[in-house]
Amino acid sequence: MQHEITASAPLLDEKGNLREPGYAKRLLPIYRRADIKAPAARIKEWDYYLVTNDHFAVALTIADNGYMGLDSVSFLQFDEGWQMTRSPMRAFPMGRTGLPETSAAGDTASSGKRHALVFRHVPGGRELTFRMEDFLNRDTIEGHLLLTQEPEESMVICTPFDKPGHFYYNQKINCMRAAGTVRIGGQTYTFDPADSFGVLDWGRGVWTYHNTWYWGSASGQVDGVPFGWNIGYGFGDTSAASENMLFYDGKAHKLGQVTFHIPMAGKREDYLAPWRFTSDDGRFEMDFAPILDRAACTDVKLIKSDQHQVFGRFTGTALLDDGTPVRVKDFLGFAEKVENKW
Repeated sequence: MQHEITASAPLLDEKGNLREPGYAKRLLPIYRRADIKAPAARIKEWDYYLVTNDHFAVALTIADNGYMGLDSVSFLQFDEGWQMTRSPMRAFPMGRTGLPETSAAGDTASSGKRHALVFRHVPGGRELTFRMEDFLNRDTIEGHLLLTQEPEESMVICTPFDKPGHFYYNQKINCMRAAGTVRIGGQTYTFDPADSFGVLDWGRGVWTYHNTWYWGSASGQVDGVPFGWNIGYGFGDTSAASENMLFYDGKAHKLGQVTFHIPMAGKREDYLAPWRFTSDDGRFEMDFAPILDRAACTDVKLIKSDQHQVFGRFTGTALLDDGTPVRVKDFLGFAEKVENKW
């Protein structure tokens, strides 16, 4: 049995521990940075947006991870099978980035000598603007995107770790309609809200040092109805609730446990070979055909981040809460495995 949080209350108690581990369908727990008892260097806060259609995508991150800040822009070209990511880092922001304490209000902004990212709430939606010089072949990337039609329900998870004062508070908002343009040099890429969607990964927390997590997400439409999902595991103590959830026509449908079956080549994962996904309740059964692997590895002994975010197409069946099957074929999304020591 998974525990659903249904009432709004402070996220943390007087000792900095989660008051109520579990999941919610809205951002009910109230996050206050001042309630955290861990040192500022251990607090991690980030806003990550991914905007996709069937042909290309852009990913934007502003993160304040205590002793390390990160501003990241990625562009992915699925038809041609390439991607580019630039992620300038900032030393010891320690919360000075000023990320909002809720996903529902406030602006998130960060900049450097040759880049700037701004995420704003505007009437009717969320506005994402960004610019980064020397992005690809010395060309600048810049864009202006608007996310609208935010679904009524989303995935919210409150996950403790087996260490006092450590927690993971996260919201995933799928299936927002996306409009706007991205320019790289002389090339313009246009997102049409008829077939383009955005997802927000909003996270706040204090983590333990070494973690490996699995995350998958997709947003699109089936027979004209917005449909998508959030799946994942491996991060903290998920005995109170998993983060697995379907989204259909603005409503969330809770899933049990989902397993990522990543193919192996000898003793190593073969990320670009076909994957498979299964669930303990039989409600999420998918095949996954990878297109490209957005891989990055930083290893300086005490700090390590080994990331494989694999984009591809899902084919299979998901069951809504009432048993209604939703079948997808070549449905664009991603699945990732990330190991961090930090």
